[in-house]
Amino acid sequence: MPGLAVTEVTLAQFRSHGRARLALDGRPVAIFGPNGAGKTNLLEAVSLLSPGRGLRRASADEMARAPGTVGWKVTALLQSLWQVHEVETWAEPGGTRQLRIDGKTAAQVALGRIARVLWLVPSMDRLWIEGAEGRRRFLDRITLSFEPSHAEAVLAYDKAMRERNRLLKDEVRDTHWYGALEGRMAEAGAAIGANRRAALLRLAAAQAGAETAFPSAALALQGPEGSDPGAAADLAQALAAGRGRDMGAGRTLTGPHRVDLDAVFAAKGVPARQCSTGEQKALLIALILANARALAEDFGAPPLVLLDEVAAHLDAGRRAALYDEICALGAQAWMTGTGSDLFADLGDRAQYLEMSETDGTSRIERRAGP
Repeated sequence: MPGLAVTEVTLAQFRSHGRARLALDGRPVAIFGPNGAGKTNLLEAVSLLSPGRGLRRASADEMARAPGTVGWKVTALLQSLWQVHEVETWAEPGGTRQLRIDGKTAAQVALGRIARVLWLVPSMDRLWIEGAEGRRRFLDRITLSFEPSHAEAVLAYDKAMRERNRLLKDEVRDTHWYGALEGRMAEAGAAIGANRRAALLRLAAAQAGAETAFPSAALALQGPEGSDPGAAADLAQALAAGRGRDMGAGRTLTGPHRVDLDAVFAAKGVPARQCSTGEQKALLIALILANARALAEDFGAPPLVLLDEVAAHLDAGRRAALYDEICALGAQAWMTGTGSDLFADLGDRAQYLEMSETDGTSRIERRAGP
């Protein structure tokens, strides 16, 4: 199978990295070093090879080494299927993130056509017990990995909803204004719902067909009545019928922005929110692996997988199983941990980077092994 891998990456004034350049092959990348050495910053730079704001959801200014005074840039050579692409993304002080692919200015959605990037970060460990917004964001990242145009549908829906919410707060009663906005919301919302349902079907199939050390999760969309109608006409009708109630609340109470992702530990029949911390983490890893397997079939190559501090939360057996699954999949996984011993089971199947920090500046050194 042709691969997907970062073969070269350069960071300039990005977070704690003044300037760093790495030459890599397609094997997994094990990154180790003390807390605060800049490991997550490197993963964040790689996450910018996908549409959006990266794994921290940071603003362009926040990514700069010296916010407000100097810009930043990330350049990567991306081996994608049978082609090599040069990706450059950067921001000047106070500016928005810019992108060039192969020397040509491009919209971020174009990144989804040449690469797929998945990630799991420590802040997601509480996904199943915190608010629905985080679970929707998690679901939409999965959906975006399958369907890059999903981002455009979400942006169109959110823009129209913001305008509708302004009308509601101002108690505007002109039905023509509402009708136009609700039509746009209905069209985009129907696409969002269809994309999400298709993504869940892909995940279910990928989990059903795999033998893995990680538990399977049964997933479903949940929400208020009418929150995720199957057709644009249904959503338009629900929005029109709810204008009075929405005006009282000052916001839109119906639509895909109200959907929640429900997960159940399939083997036990226990909701994810009631599982132990270890089981919740294992369910997250299972979904990332299922997403990666499905993408390998869909895209033609396994995605880039970014796993921040994942090894420290697994016992030795599950850690070894995770490495075996990643290597069997053929994914270039970028994994971080505080100690090299966490990656001992990878052996020569990976490439190793040791990171350190001096006076706020990160340093990266290649190592022969863990």
